[in-house]
Amino acid sequence: MTAIDVLLKRYEKLEDRVRGDRSSPRPSLQIAVLTCMDARIRTFELFGLIQGEAHILRNAGGVVTDDAIRSLALSQRKLGTREVLIVQHTDCGLSMVTEDEFKDELEEDTGLRPTWAVEAFREVKDSVRTSVRRARRSAFLPHTDNVRGFVYDVHTGWLTEVE
Repeated sequence: MTAIDVLLKRYEKLEDRVRGDRSSPRPSLQIAVLTCMDARIRTFELFGLIQGEAHILRNAGGVVTDDAIRSLALSQRKLGTREVLIVQHTDCGLSMVTEDEFKDELEEDTGLRPTWAVEAFREVKDSVRTSVRRARRSAFLPHTDNVRGFVYDVHTGWLTEVE
């Protein structure tokens, strides 16, 4: 049985498929959450979210990239969000590679060197600060006054704001 089959079986057993407000694509809390794709981060449970309350964006590292700005610009300009919550975490895979190392590996395997940044980092707090700064400085985001960044500790479950 594949992982997709496992998920489809869980879906079949799901009792409440429509929990939350589904009347509009506009998040009722007017917030977008950007976090890492790491499977240990249970974004909905962590913040007690129900469907319809927030836009959830995920990428490797939970970093503010050009593509994250694209999604946030659409979220703010067309769907009414006004706040951005950035959540990165301890023990992240991006802290275990370097830009050049990973790009070299990809180039060796494929013959092509990626044009995009890996966004590798050593210190998660520094990465959060960089992402918050990028979001706050983006000309494409009209609402930058309430952009805040946090580190989630995957071992303890604690969330700490980065100043």
